[in-house]
Amino acid sequence: MISALAPVFAAILLGYALSRFRFPGEGFWPQAERITYFVLFPALLINKLSTAEFGTEATAMATALIGTGLITALGLLALRRRLPFEGPAFTSVFQGSIRVNTYVGLAGAAAMFGDQGIALSAVALLAIVSLNNLLCVPVLARYGSKASGSSQGLLLELMRNPLILGCVAGFTLNASGLPLPSAFHDTLAVIGRAALPMGLLAVGAGLKPGSIAQGLPGIALSSAIKLMVFPLLAMALCILLGVDGPALTVAVLFCALPTASSCYILARQLGGDTTLMATIITVQTVASALTIPIFVGLVN
Repeated sequence: MISALAPVFAAILLGYALSRFRFPGEGFWPQAERITYFVLFPALLINKLSTAEFGTEATAMATALIGTGLITALGLLALRRRLPFEGPAFTSVFQGSIRVNTYVGLAGAAAMFGDQGIALSAVALLAIVSLNNLLCVPVLARYGSKASGSSQGLLLELMRNPLILGCVAGFTLNASGLPLPSAFHDTLAVIGRAALPMGLLAVGAGLKPGSIAQGLPGIALSSAIKLMVFPLLAMALCILLGVDGPALTVAVLFCALPTASSCYILARQLGGDTTLMATIITVQTVASALTIPIFVGLVN
């Protein structure tokens, strides 16, 4: 897991260094964020979801993962008025508490279980990525600095969100069973391959180390929920639903992951607290190098 996390954190640091040296230029990073958000990540989602294969064991695992996300999200929303955060900061805490870095998850699952780990990762991606987008976009549309405040504006934001559209397209292609040409998937794979490194570089470019002290409550709360509560809840639900073996390990692994690099892109586009979001991502990425092996060890 340390080997999987090292390049992720290195890419964030590289983005930070490039930004501090104003390379390749101050106008580059906002445009890089836009192409990542509107093109690269949707291509990645469509390609992964459209080709995923699922067995009968996937249902209980997906149910546990969806339940984990829903319980955590509803708990945060219920405590919204009691938490000491303004709207944009709350959206960053919310994203930091439920979203996952799928790059690390895929790498870890493949290292532990090979092809079976990749297949189980597809189940986790199908359940977690789609649910998280469906949860996070409305929260950002409601509490972000660009919030419309109306149900009509919220619905419009959901309908035009490229990540949700990517999930819907992937689901549709998967369910249709259409024999798509290999060139279609190869093209999406090439485009989507750039999403994760570009997203990580953008995270680093927006990082402000001096903000850690000011954002400490949000960092501490989101990290405690994401790195401790989230995997424990997933473990409990999996055991309750009879999920065991590699499926249990991969489910807990994905819930123990640090929050996603795409959180920063979403926060930037929909009015979240980007400084807090970038810091949460970095802190969780470092801390997860210690917490992930603990939870993987517990289920084994």
